Amino acid sequence: MFVVVTRSFPPDVGGMQNLMEGLSKSLVEHGPVKVFADGFGDPESYDKNSKLNIIRISGLKLFRKYRKAKIVSQFINEKKDIRAIFFDHWKSIEHIHNSVFKNIPTFCLIHSKEIFHPIGTNNNARMKKAFSKASFIIANSNFTKKLAVKCGIEENKIKIIFPGINVPIKIDESINLKSKEIIGDAYPSLITVARLDKRKNHEKVIMVLKNLKSEFPKIKYIIVGSGDEGKNLQELVKELKLENKVIFLKEIDIKLKFALTKNVDFFIMPSIIVKRSVEGFGIAFMEAASYGTPSIGGRDGGASDAIKDNVTGIICNGENINSIYESIKNLLNDKKYINYGNTAKKFSEDFHWNKVVKQYLELIN
Repeated sequence: MFVVVTRSFPPDVGGMQNLMEGLSKSLVEHGPVKVFADGFGDPESYDKNSKLNIIRISGLKLFRKYRKAKIVSQFINEKKDIRAIFFDHWKSIEHIHNSVFKNIPTFCLIHSKEIFHPIGTNNNARMKKAFSKASFIIANSNFTKKLAVKCGIEENKIKIIFPGINVPIKIDESINLKSKEIIGDAYPSLITVARLDKRKNHEKVIMVLKNLKSEFPKIKYIIVGSGDEGKNLQELVKELKLENKVIFLKEIDIKLKFALTKNVDFFIMPSIIVKRSVEGFGIAFMEAASYGTPSIGGRDGGASDAIKDNVTGIICNGENINSIYESIKNLLNDKKYINYGNTAKKFSEDFHWNKVVKQYLELIN
């Protein structure tokens, strides 16, 4: 049996939720999985239709973490056939005593911004104490590993395992046609699928569109997602008179999201570091690649592990508008995006969950 303890899990949405769901489902192919997840909204329907055995812990956040730790500890102590335990965050392992784990291989995943606490701060001391309980600390990229070492986390415990992706889902023809209607006769067509926050850097892409539209009058930029920056981005589009060039889509069907990603010319997310918020890997780049779509990503963070520069896409300086502009022009030159997309699709196959999970199993064995 495998045990997964997570603060982030569907039906709540987000990259972390998708990661922990993907890991849990891939483990099911190698033994039963027990998931201890926080309760968000109404998860009853999701849990009922899942192959996973899920226990939800709800209640006030302040008390929930202690109650959850107690429930998890009791379960581990009672079971004799646990092969490994997986934690999504150092705060998920923090309140569980060392003695509970005995000789069970214990994994704690790290992603980037949640470990970005300078040495000497209270949070840094807390997370290092929490990480001391884990057998393995799993970094989602080379960038995240370097950041962890910089923050004083034991380097010899850190292993790099890139996040997995699901095998591309089959897209119904009706959904495919709907996506093509949205894209229309655009050239080039760009898409960003991400939460609308400053780190994702939609703002500079919109500003670059202002410069590109004279040369590419049919250019179109599709933004899928919601978040705090939504209003600011819409105001910027209006200010730059780009209303007919930028399409905002909030909550859309997952199949339509992937159909759009498949049918546009390229994916773009030139992420930057904002305070302590940073892109640890960029699973959206790899999802795009799985549909044969190349990406433009920012040099800050772990995008360089998800994008092979000038092979499956382009890494640019997200802080520099000219760098984003030149990257788009470069990708369009001789329609490089077509060859890059084909290479990206092949590259993405090594990130399918059925292959990624084997790296965890090797550490367990």
